[in-house]
Amino acid sequence: MFELKIVTTFAAAHQLKMVAAKCENLHGHNWKIEVYVAGKDLNAAGVLIDFDELKQHLSEITESLDHKFLNELHYFDDRCPPSSENIARYIAEALRAKIDTRAVQVARVTAWESENACATYILNSP
Repeated sequence: MFELKIVTTFAAAHQLKMVAAKCENLHGHNWKIEVYVAGKDLNAAGVLIDFDELKQHLSEITESLDHKFLNELHYFDDRCPPSSENIARYIAEALRAKIDTRAVQVARVTAWESENACATYILNSP
């Protein structure tokens, strides 16, 4: 099994309810996103997936989040607030829709909201 990781960042604001009092206020983070994809076999070029292709797909997803108030985006609502956990899940599912094949699958996505706090969404194999 091979696993690749790419990392990107974006800045966005959110507001969380029913958590620590200060998190209920509108605030922002410089999010760091780690994406892992996995697969058993390499392609004819000897790679699992071209890093540039993977980075392009991830960039398309994070551009829709960058410099936004996440609570106002369609995906995030009262049932799915823009927590680190749900941001990781959103990115994982959006990337899976773009690249998941038998050869390459999104394995997990980690959303860092600070240098010492993150959440990881782990996808099950289909």
